[in-house]
Amino acid sequence: MADKKSYFDEPSDFTAEDEIILHEAQFDETTTSRGGTMVLRCSLAVGLFVVFAVVALLTQLPVLGLVGLVAAALLFSCTHVILEWERAVVLRGGKFHRVAGPGLFFMVPLLDSVTATVDTRMRSTAFKAEHVLTADLVPVDVDAVLFWAIFDAEKACSEVKNYVRLVYWVAQTTLRDVMGAVTIAQLSTRRTQIDREVKEILEKKTSEYGITVLAVEIRDIEVPEDLQEALSAEARAERESNARVMLAEVEREVSDIFVEAAETYGNKDAALQLRAMSFVADSVKERGGTVVIPSVLSEAFEGLGKLGKL
Repeated sequence: MADKKSYFDEPSDFTAEDEIILHEAQFDETTTSRGGTMVLRCSLAVGLFVVFAVVALLTQLPVLGLVGLVAAALLFSCTHVILEWERAVVLRGGKFHRVAGPGLFFMVPLLDSVTATVDTRMRSTAFKAEHVLTADLVPVDVDAVLFWAIFDAEKACSEVKNYVRLVYWVAQTTLRDVMGAVTIAQLSTRRTQIDREVKEILEKKTSEYGITVLAVEIRDIEVPEDLQEALSAEARAERESNARVMLAEVEREVSDIFVEAAETYGNKDAALQLRAMSFVADSVKERGGTVVIPSVLSEAFEGLGKLGKL
């Protein structure tokens, strides 16, 4: 009878998330060249052996050559070179001793050992949360990128077995929690705020392990196709409703203005005449034309005919 597997045991199958984590680890190894450090260690060991060999030839003591070979081997084993962006965790007798680097440093043979080398440069980890239910129960797929770095190599190596895996899973679960607290309408308007919330939560969870979160950016939010049409129809209906309400408010304001104007024209004849003159001027301003307006001035020309007869 097979043993019953616990629910909290990690899956033994190699998942897609494990492939992403492994790819990032391999990328770190392939982009970091250690050829120069190995050459430096070999050069120091060979130089020490050459010194002992020359002394052995001059003094005719072959034992010095053997001593030089042993000394060169010890120098090679206790000499280490750490790159500028790396830190080495050194244990002495199985206990934490110090964090060494960058540069050249020496260790006590047989007692000290470099158990881990940590890259302190900023890293980017892509992660996603699939079929996350928002606050209004809409399933969405969210893709995001996490930018993080290690500031304490001792905690990152002694407190966590695999800090890359830790960052990936913590980021994914945190993104799910934050997405579950917002509605589908808020995802587009509060994206910057959501990024900030995820970053603050991740910073609290990972800082105790020597990891700092620099930024979180959501790249894409996918909504199921069967819900896209419904959401689009809802958005159109909401915009049409807002447009009608706005038009009604404008018409009410215009009607109030007309009522006030009518009261003014009814109480003041001069204001009505000025409005009429303005209306006539506007009607002929663009296309031009002649406007005949009756006036009492025509009565002054009636007596001109009589004067001509005299």
